[in-house]
Amino acid sequence: MKIKQTLNRFYVADIEAAIDFYEKILNQECKLRFKYPHEDLELAQIGNILILAGSNEALKPFRDTKATFLVDSIIDFKNFLLNNGATVIRDLKTVPTGMNMTVKHLDGTIVEYVEHHN
Repeated sequence: MKIKQTLNRFYVADIEAAIDFYEKILNQECKLRFKYPHEDLELAQIGNILILAGSNEALKPFRDTKATFLVDSIIDFKNFLLNNGATVIRDLKTVPTGMNMTVKHLDGTIVEYVEHHN
């Protein structure tokens, strides 16, 4: 079980402006960008920042999620988390990049876990 990367989540209305700004400030290019039509969102990753863009209504269910953990095995993490006082808020599902779930940790922090397709 390994967390490969932790992403800070930024919620925005204008993804183009956000990508342009964060590419400049981080001096890195956007390495991942995709639309998530099921949730009416568009996402982009620049370094350790995950930008989620959409209307206030589309973003509302996700704003309480504080971080995204990219993991090697989402099933292993689900079992570990459930055995250590966490609560699954959004269970495992297929997303454009692989599989994800959203979990409330024992301390109340809400985190998205993602296992990317190989």
